[in-house]
Amino acid sequence: MLSNQPQPSAQAAADHSDPPTPDRLWVGAPMWANRAWVGPYFPASTRSGAELAVYAQWCNAVEGNTTFYALPDAETVDRWREMAPPGFRFLFKVPREVTHDRKLRHADAELRVFLERIAPLRECMGPLSVQLPASFEPEDLPVLDRFLAEVPRDVSWSVEVRHRDFEADGPAEREVNDLLHRHGVDRVLIDTRALFAAPPKTREEHEAWENKPRLAVRPVATAADPVVRFIGQSNAEATAHHWQPWVAKVAAWIEQGRRPHVMIHTPDNRLAPELNRRFHCEVAARVPTLEPLPDPPPPAAAQDTLW
Repeated sequence: MLSNQPQPSAQAAADHSDPPTPDRLWVGAPMWANRAWVGPYFPASTRSGAELAVYAQWCNAVEGNTTFYALPDAETVDRWREMAPPGFRFLFKVPREVTHDRKLRHADAELRVFLERIAPLRECMGPLSVQLPASFEPEDLPVLDRFLAEVPRDVSWSVEVRHRDFEADGPAEREVNDLLHRHGVDRVLIDTRALFAAPPKTREEHEAWENKPRLAVRPVATAADPVVRFIGQSNAEATAHHWQPWVAKVAAWIEQGRRPHVMIHTPDNRLAPELNRRFHCEVAARVPTLEPLPDPPPPAAAQDTLW
């Protein structure tokens, strides 16, 4: 029996529904503490050990590279939790003992200790990064398959592979992408093309040329949280020139409902805070609904803007 009471209009129902989740793009550097940023970006009063709170006013994410080499103590994790504002994300790396020393084999205890240590940061964790060595070959994919089948799913995961057979158009590219898609895990896309587009000039660029992988990359998202590690040059304008295809791709991902994470590196990372904000700004020009970054603190010294 139909009610004789007036029914709410569609507009009235919409007015009482939950507000839509804002479109988001997380951007950040490979670290939050770089003393070269004190002055140009951080207030002169920024003390050592307190950089995270200031960094989080520039970027809304950061790579957690330190966990690759050593676990932080519990007190340090608690301090990070206190300094990280709502919406900030850490993209921690799984310890190298799990990924490089054991190559994902018989590493349950080490992984459990890692997850328990960083558990207080659960609310601000981005995808945990499983960075595999170049010696991890296509023949090892069943090991990765078993590993991903057993990891906890209350956090998201990403995987970076560096063997040449996994690069774009490599013989095992589709195999690894299909595996990650099946597990709902994103592939970390490391793009060093900008770095290798010009001969190295500085000491830091020479070091990057020696240490960074040179792999063909395809901008594929295998799950909901794509991760891009973009390695540019010391020259800011050259770096911005080479990231233009990523601006379009990241904007498209956001419009598809994905949650991208883009980490902009340079060999010395001196301009990383501003470069990451510039990338976010360029994507926002294509996605007007993108949630803005926080306002940065006033610099301690005058500087030429990149924008």
